[in-house]
Amino acid sequence: MAIRDIFDKRFITDDLLASIVVFLVALPLCMGIAIASGVPPARGLVTGMVGGIIVGAIAGSPLQVSGPAAGLAVIVAELIRDYGIEMLGPILLLAGLIQLLAGVFKLGQVFRAISPAVIYAMLAGIGVLIFASQFHVMVDDLPRASGIENLISIPNAIYKGIFFSDANNHQTAALIGLVSIFTLVVWDKFKPRRLNLLPGVLIAVVVATAITAIMKLPIKYIDVPANLASAIQLPTPGSLTRLLQAPLLMEAIAIALIASAESLLSAAAVDRLHQGQKTDFDRELAAQGFGNIICGVLGALPMTGVIVRSSVNVEAGGKTRLATMFHGVWLLALVIAAPDVLKLIPTSSLAAILVYTGYKLVEVEKIRKLKQYGRFPLAIYFATLIGIVVTDLLTGVLIGIVLSAVKLIYKVSHLKIHFEKDEKNQRIDMYLEGAATFIRLPMLAKALEQVPPRTALHLHLEKLAYIDHSCLDLFSVWEKQQKQTGSTLVVQWDGLVERYRQPFVIGRSQRAT
Repeated sequence: MAIRDIFDKRFITDDLLASIVVFLVALPLCMGIAIASGVPPARGLVTGMVGGIIVGAIAGSPLQVSGPAAGLAVIVAELIRDYGIEMLGPILLLAGLIQLLAGVFKLGQVFRAISPAVIYAMLAGIGVLIFASQFHVMVDDLPRASGIENLISIPNAIYKGIFFSDANNHQTAALIGLVSIFTLVVWDKFKPRRLNLLPGVLIAVVVATAITAIMKLPIKYIDVPANLASAIQLPTPGSLTRLLQAPLLMEAIAIALIASAESLLSAAAVDRLHQGQKTDFDRELAAQGFGNIICGVLGALPMTGVIVRSSVNVEAGGKTRLATMFHGVWLLALVIAAPDVLKLIPTSSLAAILVYTGYKLVEVEKIRKLKQYGRFPLAIYFATLIGIVVTDLLTGVLIGIVLSAVKLIYKVSHLKIHFEKDEKNQRIDMYLEGAATFIRLPMLAKALEQVPPRTALHLHLEKLAYIDHSCLDLFSVWEKQQKQTGSTLVVQWDGLVERYRQPFVIGRSQRAT
């Protein structure tokens, strides 16, 4: 889209309206994800501002909205637990630098080359972990140290939410959480057409806040500083030198990889939602890296491109990058002008929204989709999911990537040979299934040795995924050697050509005789 079009009056009006809707969705999510990550809510808001105002201005995907993402909440919480909150900024700064360099060196497409089974499992694993940890926060309790502990102790959280105790207010917080989820679900399903643009997340928070304010309920509330600058934590020379330690370097690489994959997959999804300018993936990756460098300097949360806020932007009529930029401006304006309003929001309401978000991330439909491609993708999915829940996010994703590589190696090297003999006509049909590469040359040579003299060998390739020049050369040499014995070779190329509809090394109708 031309620069002059960005300042077209019609586009500015559309973008302003869309930015307000995105802002209303982003506000509770920025704070909720910050709480889930174990940092003050203000740091999530800072990331939302940087993602909107700065990254929105330079992004390769004009309509994508960037900000704190639930997908990184788990890894950030683990990072803070292991190394302290003072290391969040330096590690994020390094992760952003990795992303920026990857974008500069045109590696945007490489980050998208991840098996769908791994991506689906990563999202599902994140969903399970967020659901389990925020379930405790929803009843004004503290999350446990690991995902497994959070899952196992959910019955205890339910007990606290049901049975009244004079010593705490778990039951009251649980009721506010349930009201939030109920309001969110009902609004999204039955909202009036005139109010279609109002997000259920906002309505849920408003209802919960109104109830707690009117009744003055003694539960936990959001703590937002009056001065936003107090939420900023600049890296110290000592924290920067610690980045030379291998574990911290691995944390930065993990954040860079996961944030890049999530951002670029989200950008690809956003491209399908509109007919305007499509994503420049290298520029988008570099912009995300630049944004994370700034967030690292400020000690804020890591950012990614997020599909929920981005899709809201498109559906609300956003036309240019101004919609994303304005949503960041509204976040900044609210925090500066009315921080006391945010302090009225109950923590249990934001946690309830994340509980529902975690539930939605585990999409059964994705499992059904993977099932269509066989058992191996399902095995990768569940191995990755279990690895994330039992160990940590990075380990689980690495398990999925390794299994995907094993599957690829198997596909490349697997070859099945099947013979059908017609002794009356002295004919043998040889069927190849899989991939015929140089790795399987000994197997092919041994199979050809079984063909008796004076036989018409018909080679069928319709079930073959790939054949390389070494195997073609083997058949050519065998055919020449067998002429003296009266054997012939007939290659059936039709099936393979029909599948790929492109020229082959040997012409479609060529027959070796």
